[in-house]
Amino acid sequence: MSTDLKTILGKFGFDETLVPYGNGHINDTYLINTTPKYIFQKINKNVFPDPVGVMENVKAVTDHLRKKIIANGGDPDRETLTVVPALDGRPYCCDDNGDYYRMYIFIENARSYDLVEDPMQLYHAAKMFGNFQNMLADFPAEKLHEVIVNFHNTKSRFADFKRAVEEDKAGRGATVAEEIKFVLDREADCSVVVDDIAAGRIPLRVTHNDTKLNNVLLDEATGEGVCVIDLDTVMPGSLLYDFGDALRFGGSSGAEDEKDLSKIWFDTVKFEHFARGFLEALPSITPREIELLPFSVKLMTLECGSRFLADYLNGDTYFKTHYPEHNLVRAHTQFKLVKDIEDKYDELMAIVKNICENR
Repeated sequence: MSTDLKTILGKFGFDETLVPYGNGHINDTYLINTTPKYIFQKINKNVFPDPVGVMENVKAVTDHLRKKIIANGGDPDRETLTVVPALDGRPYCCDDNGDYYRMYIFIENARSYDLVEDPMQLYHAAKMFGNFQNMLADFPAEKLHEVIVNFHNTKSRFADFKRAVEEDKAGRGATVAEEIKFVLDREADCSVVVDDIAAGRIPLRVTHNDTKLNNVLLDEATGEGVCVIDLDTVMPGSLLYDFGDALRFGGSSGAEDEKDLSKIWFDTVKFEHFARGFLEALPSITPREIELLPFSVKLMTLECGSRFLADYLNGDTYFKTHYPEHNLVRAHTQFKLVKDIEDKYDELMAIVKNICENR
C-alpha cells in the first residue's frame, strides 16, 4: 500500500492493509478485511468532477433510506449502504492532490451478478429498484445535485447526436447513413419523458440512473434482493429512466457488442420478470408512468445506441473501444433491440396490464 493511501486511510481511523476489490471500471475500490469489513474507494474525479456533490447526494439518500428501513423493522446496515465518516465528520476526505476518498461498511453474505443467469434474478433486482424508488418517493429530488448534467435528458442527447452527424469529425458519416436515419426518424420519442416531467404529467423523482443487475446485491443463500449499491449517479429524474435502462441491458438476449445480430433480440420473459418485481414493490407509481414503461425501454435503448453511433462519428473519444468498428457494432445491437421492442410493443403493454390487474 502506498504511503499516500495509508495516510488517507488514517484519516478514517484505520491502519490496515488494503486489498483491491471487485471489477468496477470507474472508481478504485479496496477491501479492508477487518471485523466488520469495509469498502474503501477513491472517487474518479474525471467521471465525477464534483465529488463533494456526489457524497452529499449519497449521504442524504442513505440517511433517508435508513429511517424508512428502521421504521419498517429492517436492518439498515444490510439494506442500504452505510457511509463511514472520516475522523473530521465529513462523509469523505481529500488528499493534497485534490482526490477524494470514501468508506462504506461491507455487506456480508451477498453478491452481485454481471450477467443474468436466471430470470428470477431480474425479478429480485427489480423488487429492490422498485423498493428504492418507493422509499424515496417522498424525498425532495430537487435538493439533489445533478452530478452529471443532462445524463438522461434525451432531448439533449439527441441534440448531441445531431451535432455529431453535422460535424462528422472522423469522416465516417457517409458509411452509416442508414444508421443515422434510424435515429433521426425517432426524434419525437426523445421529447416524451422530458416534456412530461416539465408539464407535471409524471413526477420528478430520485433516480439511480445505473440500474444494471450488478448494482444490486442478492442474498447468497436465498437469491433475494438485499441492497441497491453504486449510488454515485443518484440524481433528480424519472423512474422511467431506471426501468428502461435496466431492461435495455437485462432484457437483451446477447452481449452489448455482439457482432452476429441474429443472436440479438428483446426477451419478453425477462421483461415480464423485471416488470413484475418492479411494480410489486412500487405502489406509488402513477398511471402515466405505468403507461410509459414499455416505451421507456425503447427510449433508453435508442439513447444508448445514438450515443455509441455519435461516438463512432466523433472518432471514438468517449467509450473505450478495442477495434475500429467497436462503437458501430454496439450501435447495431441497440438498434436491433429498438426495432424488436417496437415489433413486440403490444405484447409488452399486455404484460404490464396483466401485472397491474393481478398485483
